Amino acid sequence: MSDLPQSVDSTPQASPVDVPVEATDSTPPPLTAQRCVIGSIIAGIMAFGMYRMSHAIALSFAVHKIQSDNFIVQRISAAVRTLVIGMTTLGMGVSGIAALGLFALSIQLIIQKNNQPTPPPSA
Repeated sequence: MSDLPQSVDSTPQASPVDVPVEATDSTPPPLTAQRCVIGSIIAGIMAFGMYRMSHAIALSFAVHKIQSDNFIVQRISAAVRTLVIGMTTLGMGVSGIAALGLFALSIQLIIQKNNQPTPPPSA
């Protein structure tokens, strides 16, 4: 016999995840040039912040050398420092490319809007 408590009722109970959510009209908002520009600005600010953070971390690592004569400690410290700088630089690059892509999308939407034929005025 097991010391674990056994369930008396063997019928499956509905967990909160299994409960169906009421279907609401959850259509995404329309894609506009204004929303793309706002997203581009936000992503650009994030990229700039990551750039500043990467620069500050790199300077801190350059100023504070590893104070150990142990070879393994030096190798692990160098690997961790490289990983930290690499991750912040990767975040900067992804945010920067997202900012450029959103800005290019806003330009494309503006051009498409201007190239649409205008309906003739009704009299």
